[in-house]
Amino acid sequence: MAEDLFSGPDRRLPPELLDVEVDTRPLAMVLLSRSVRPFLLIAGAAVFFLILRATPPAGLSPAGERALAIFALCVIYWVTGALPLVITGLLAIVLLGICGVMPARTAYSLFGSEAVFFVLAAFMLAAAVNYRGLGRRVAVIVFARFGRTPNGLLRAIYLLSALMSFLIPEHAVAAIVFPIVLNLADSLEPAARRTRYPTALFLAMAWGTNIGGIATLLGGARGPLALGILSESTGVTISFIRWSAATLPLVALLLLVGYLVLTAFFATEAVDIGPSVAAIRRRRSQLGRVTFQETAVAVVLGVTVVAWSLASQRFGLAGIAILAVVALFVFDLLSWQEVEGHVNWGIILMYGGAIALGSALERSKAAAFIAHRIARQTGSPTVLLAILSLTAQILGETLSHSAVVASMLPVGLGLAARFGLDLRGLTLAITLPAGLTYIMPVSTPANALAYSGGYLRTRDLVVPGIILIVASWIGLNLVMHLYWPLIGLGPLAIRR
Repeated sequence: MAEDLFSGPDRRLPPELLDVEVDTRPLAMVLLSRSVRPFLLIAGAAVFFLILRATPPAGLSPAGERALAIFALCVIYWVTGALPLVITGLLAIVLLGICGVMPARTAYSLFGSEAVFFVLAAFMLAAAVNYRGLGRRVAVIVFARFGRTPNGLLRAIYLLSALMSFLIPEHAVAAIVFPIVLNLADSLEPAARRTRYPTALFLAMAWGTNIGGIATLLGGARGPLALGILSESTGVTISFIRWSAATLPLVALLLLVGYLVLTAFFATEAVDIGPSVAAIRRRRSQLGRVTFQETAVAVVLGVTVVAWSLASQRFGLAGIAILAVVALFVFDLLSWQEVEGHVNWGIILMYGGAIALGSALERSKAAAFIAHRIARQTGSPTVLLAILSLTAQILGETLSHSAVVASMLPVGLGLAARFGLDLRGLTLAITLPAGLTYIMPVSTPANALAYSGGYLRTRDLVVPGIILIVASWIGLNLVMHLYWPLIGLGPLAIRR
């Protein structure tokens, strides 16, 4: 049954699984969350009107107060899930114009942010990799070559998931690797399936994807969203190559720690993976010769990454990405029907609202007002960065990573000027930990798919997950203060 998931050249994961969320909560808790939704909607609206009708405190303009009211409403709905992310983002756009925070024309125009088009084009590139079978072929070949022993197979899944997330979005990596891992786990002998080894295989996919996803701007849409908020609010940006230079040492450290945790907690028993190896070899023999389409997609993707690294300052990330997508259509490597089934249009719309809201908070000085209030309670920039990064990581376990960035970054940028922080370093300090999630199934598509395999239980992940969360937080702060200054990212000096 499981082998059907990736047997045959035209089989692929259904599009609806690309953004799946697996709710593993008890039924009583699910029913409770459904029953309180009307109260959450009312609470958000009540907070909005209370702030809107209050007398602005000293130092806050009327426009800033209205921006804060909209921000509070959106944060409540984003955090509680009372409304879908996309609907809340669209609501922010409308309210900015209705409340007079900025002209409606200006608010809507922020949907034209470069970050929005970069994410859209990245989704299309990932669709070509998925539908032309390039990602599936690479995964099967690597697993067949390096997965001949239990630990070898575990390393192959882990490292390949991470490396693929360097170049294509996390949800696409999960869609490619998950059915193969499911087949491997289900092919094990019954005695092997009763060990923790199948759990290790699924965690290798999920943790590898999540850690690798922070390495470049392609791994997760939260990175382009952060750049969009940063650019629209301050005019500052981070190049593709500088982002990767800042993240790679942290990624290398976390991949090592993650592998040690996997082997220490989940791969401790001897298992026979002979049937799984045989299934992979059969699949490799069925792949046939490399097709022109696979080769062409690989060439387009490679040229695009090189162009991002060398020419993104001149042509822009979105400009290069869109030209790559045009090339895919010119050479008939992608169809519009495939794009429609792969692109998360809700995320695209949500980003427009989040970027507009961040810009409104900055232009109205509302972000600076919040930052001033927070600064009274925090005297040290080092402590501030530690608190912000830990908060982003904890919220990332239970919320959409995009919602975490949209909620925290505008306030963080206001704090940057107050504490003399590098705007780019501050952006990375919030965005990177939001993507490093290891426990909850709702945090990322990779985690959700890993849970859907049926071999994971949340209670088994609490201790190893906390170890990785702490390691990620400590590692980020060490890299932030010891390494980033060497590449001109501060974090304790504003560099424009």
